[in-house]
Amino acid sequence: MGQQVGRRILGHERNNRCDNSFCNSNQNSKLNVLNRLLKNRHGSFGSSTLNNFVDLDLLPPELGIQILQNLNATDLCLASCVWTDLANDERLWEGLCLSSWGFCSAYRTWKQQGKSFKRLFLLLDEGSLTFNTEPEWGIRYFVDNHILNDQPEDIAMFIHSTNQLCWKQVRIYLRKRQDVFSEIFKRQSFKNQFLPNALRKFFNAVDSPTTQSEYLSSLIEKFSIQFCGDNPDLGLEPDVVCILCYSLLLLSVDLASPHVKNKMSKREFIRNIRRALEMGNNAAARRPREPVDRDFAGHLYDNVYLVGHVAPQRWDDVSRRPVTHQ
Repeated sequence: MGQQVGRRILGHERNNRCDNSFCNSNQNSKLNVLNRLLKNRHGSFGSSTLNNFVDLDLLPPELGIQILQNLNATDLCLASCVWTDLANDERLWEGLCLSSWGFCSAYRTWKQQGKSFKRLFLLLDEGSLTFNTEPEWGIRYFVDNHILNDQPEDIAMFIHSTNQLCWKQVRIYLRKRQDVFSEIFKRQSFKNQFLPNALRKFFNAVDSPTTQSEYLSSLIEKFSIQFCGDNPDLGLEPDVVCILCYSLLLLSVDLASPHVKNKMSKREFIRNIRRALEMGNNAAARRPREPVDRDFAGHLYDNVYLVGHVAPQRWDDVSRRPVTHQ
């Protein structure tokens, strides 16, 4: 019995040594490959540029993919001319899709259907360029190519999760598609958030007009209603929140604009808010509003002064080089 136990122990130790030696040999082989490549690279400084470039085919595949992950789509297409298998790896193109477009309906079934993520990236890129020219044509392109379901929920999630769209065209599209705008708005929650921070979150999702208009008024009104509904403990009414939002927007422009030399002070900001509320109390068919606490108004000013504009322009114009189609 003791001899059998001893044989098992010796056999187990022998297997462990074999496993360890196998792992060490793999690690040593990878290190040897890297060392050889580095020596060739350092030894060829006097030669041509081509001889000085590391050939990714000589590296382990997982290391080559890690290197190619740092390329954008255009450079990755160029790399596929040299390293076809590595540069066309589905993981690389799936990552590029998700980093530029956080959501599209095709993500639900694309991988299961065995379709190419490189092809999906090219379709998404083409559709985004079309959207930035004519929004309705862009959405139609996505729907016709089975990238987006023609449903307000999916379109809203797509717009909300990407930075590849021109904000001017997004605004034009949302004005026409109030059902999509409502879906974007429904995904906002302002519970337990300070008013300027909640306003930033709201405008980060839907963008704000650059001038005062009926569209801006409707945005502020919808935001004020939901903010009061999410924060009933504050005791604020929607019309009071509307006045505060307009005051914050004006303050943001005043503090951020380089053309305004004499910036609004905290005392002036508090006085303007209280004056606006008093004017509202004197208007006909209005019940008196509760005055805003001076400390609360001062905190509003401090937040904008320290954090910045409450309506930053998220949807920058996209100027990208065209992707090389393979």
